Amino acid sequence: MAAVTERDLDLAKATLLGDESLGCAACRTDAVSGRTTTLTGTGRGVRPLLQWLADGQRLDGFAAADRVVGKGAALLYARLGACAVYAQTMSEAGLAALRSNGIAAGYGTLVPRILNRDKTGLCPIERSVASIDDPADAEPAIRAAVAELMARR
Repeated sequence: MAAVTERDLDLAKATLLGDESLGCAACRTDAVSGRTTTLTGTGRGVRPLLQWLADGQRLDGFAAADRVVGKGAALLYARLGACAVYAQTMSEAGLAALRSNGIAAGYGTLVPRILNRDKTGLCPIERSVASIDDPADAEPAIRAAVAELMARR
């Protein structure tokens, strides 16, 4: 991992860990000016990533830190263009998806799978991308799963 990316990853982690209201943070330092851009996302799960996509935000050159990254979030980070992702908790499928998309990955805890909030089965977002490996195909599947979850409330 490049030195700038390592520094950016440390900054993203510190930003995330310093504010419980954040779901994720992403940092990028401009090699010429030395200025760092920090983006933050609030909300649970993949909501901040979907919002960034809806806003047309790109994470090219950014290192990101997140609370939980499963395969769904990993594919969204690939869609956004992140170059490195750290998660406090990451699933084995999330790690594999990041690596297969050329994204440097790190984690605090690696788990076999991401469970739903009741811990009674697989997370619905993970289920929605179980057979998907292309980040472009993952976004509509994840949005459909989120819409279904919202309709149930």
